[in-house]
Amino acid sequence: MKTTGWRSLVLYILGAGLLAGLIFFVVTFFLDGGSWAMRSNNQHLSQGSQLGGAGSITDRDGVVVAHSEDGQRIYADDATTREALLHVVGDTAGFISTSTQAAFRSQLTGYNPVMGVGSLKNNQNGSNIQLTVSSSLSRLALESLGGKNGAVALYNYRTGEVLCMVSSPTFDPQNPPADLDSDETGKYDGVYLNRVLSSTFTPGSIFKIVTSAAAIENLPDIQSRTFHCSGKITVNGREITCETAHGDISFQDGLARSCNIVFAELAMELGGDIMTQTAASMGFGSVFYVDDNPTAKSQYDVSQATEDELAWSGIGQHTDLVNPAHMLILMGAIANDGVPVMPYTIAQVTNSLGIVTRTGQAEQGPRLVQESTAAVLQSMLRYNVTGDYGDSMFPGMSVCAKTGTAEVNGKQPHGWIVGFSQNEDTPFAFAVVVEEGGYGRTSAGNIASALMQAAASSIS
Repeated sequence: MKTTGWRSLVLYILGAGLLAGLIFFVVTFFLDGGSWAMRSNNQHLSQGSQLGGAGSITDRDGVVVAHSEDGQRIYADDATTREALLHVVGDTAGFISTSTQAAFRSQLTGYNPVMGVGSLKNNQNGSNIQLTVSSSLSRLALESLGGKNGAVALYNYRTGEVLCMVSSPTFDPQNPPADLDSDETGKYDGVYLNRVLSSTFTPGSIFKIVTSAAAIENLPDIQSRTFHCSGKITVNGREITCETAHGDISFQDGLARSCNIVFAELAMELGGDIMTQTAASMGFGSVFYVDDNPTAKSQYDVSQATEDELAWSGIGQHTDLVNPAHMLILMGAIANDGVPVMPYTIAQVTNSLGIVTRTGQAEQGPRLVQESTAAVLQSMLRYNVTGDYGDSMFPGMSVCAKTGTAEVNGKQPHGWIVGFSQNEDTPFAFAVVVEEGGYGRTSAGNIASALMQAAASSIS
């Protein structure tokens, strides 16, 4: 009897394990079956890993940017538009994993857990997707990059709608170049990566926004301080230089004139712990999501830094790295008194029966900046424009911004600008980086200026 009891117990355990496994499989099947079915190695379903028949994708104005005809994927009529929207819409093979055609492949092809996949050739069941992005603004952004690599993003920080998200290098998905995967010149390095979402860059002086926040929150007399810049200081035998000898300079003017000495001294005074805590509270080391796509983590690490390295970190150098989408979200947070509305690119998904199955909507993210700190940063970033860049750069929009010129070993500097408009009619935030673009004020600044003016005149 004792042996029989043990055998029964074993059978019960095995049965319970089998039941648990079956339940897990069924739940996972319903949740992830679409991604299983649409994997590129299921070539009998996806036509040799190429997306053929699928629903249409339109931009915010209803312009068709991708659709299917006779089992072939067709993209926008204009070649520049196709290239500008590549990383948002996606390539036919699905190599750009964060794109609409990759991330929403099962919806576009009409997969459901009961019927599976319909006819991929005729697309009998696929959903149609409307994006929040503007094809005309995207085209302008790519043209403004002028052949340079980089990332350009602009969104409505009140609603969360991404109006422009452009990454370069790019290519024409309608006519992919023959040497796309074999080119040895580096022309297409990282072409399948959406630099807005999935890359990080040395920030240069845009990081001074973080150092400013740390000073505002931890140095009670910071607004009345006067610093002295003679063009350089020496820390641990290493020179920290500034482009101009500013002489006596206030905290506010230090940010507006991007004085390296002011922010090197602040980083050293604040110390690594406070700098790290402030960076973390502002989203460094965190993953954010745009639709269902994770962003790369921005990085700030001075755990092993010497005093001179800590000083350089406060300027946005050392090992500092930032993700453009994170900077876009941070600008939205500052504009929204410290709490961002999270960006999204999918306005609506409509199935073959005309039923809307997904709608983009404004969702608050985590607080990134204290409300009182955000108010001070708004004032300082606004002063950067009125007192240095000039309102003519963004006419009629009351823009708050910070430029950056990030030194990169062995290369020309990356040019940056981040900011937002305080005008209620143009609630847009932006982040622009131009790889090896030189001064951020001219390279990235000119792109942001053109894009914001176009958005103000065309987006309601």
